[in-house]
Amino acid sequence: MRFHANKSMQSGFTLIELMIVVAVVAIIAAVAIPSYQESSNKSKRRDAQAALSGLASAMERYYTQNNTYLNAADTNNRPIATLYPHEAPLDGNTKYYDLRITNLAATTYTLSAIPKGGMASDRCGTMTMTHTGATSQKAGETNCWP
Repeated sequence: MRFHANKSMQSGFTLIELMIVVAVVAIIAAVAIPSYQESSNKSKRRDAQAALSGLASAMERYYTQNNTYLNAADTNNRPIATLYPHEAPLDGNTKYYDLRITNLAATTYTLSAIPKGGMASDRCGTMTMTHTGATSQKAGETNCWP
């Protein structure tokens, strides 16, 4: 006895199976994308913090040579060109922070990394470092500095 396959039977995915797959992918994306963005922003913040530390070292060298911090910034509160770059990260073409020297006096200063471009809406906002090494970020935020 021979059995013949039913030619009208088709194989494939049902609409419900396809919708389940779409829902699973959407849930995974909803978790993964914000996590990736925060990781990327954290890396950019670390670059800015490293730049602030480098600028602080340059400020100390400037003080050693001039016995004052005065005149270490230009009229826009940027580090003078011979002192240190005024954007971070120092490498690469895309800059995410402007570096500024504020509250400049003979023996004190405050350094700021002001977010711009893709980091303008970062949760940590402007990060600062004083001549004493004290650091801060946007009020109410934590875990911005290591």
